[in-house]
Amino acid sequence: MISVANRIYSKQQYADAFEQRFRDRAGLVDKMPGFISNHVLRPVNEGDPYVVFTFWQSRQDFLNWVRSDEFVKGHAQSGTLPKDAFFQTNVLEMHEVVQDSTRPELEPEERGGPFRMH
Repeated sequence: MISVANRIYSKQQYADAFEQRFRDRAGLVDKMPGFISNHVLRPVNEGDPYVVFTFWQSRQDFLNWVRSDEFVKGHAQSGTLPKDAFFQTNVLEMHEVVQDSTRPELEPEERGGPFRMH
């Protein structure tokens, strides 16, 4: 299992619109093979990013998502905010899940090496 964290630096005056964008999302990711869950976390400290976590059965499942037509459609339908809404470029991170307290039987993810989108 892997998690993908997308750290998105939205300006405070765009916070409500940013959150609404996720509430209105197309939901296509939910139907993808290997998709487990999506969490959107709101920062409590000024200057900290929103964090969008997705959990996947495998690295390949995530890569299949970002290379899919559904990914393109989902992001097109998610709405757009002006470039001015963001004060820093987003940061994408992938982590291999070693332990999940809700799934004690889960085998740790094999080390997959560096993350490459393409």
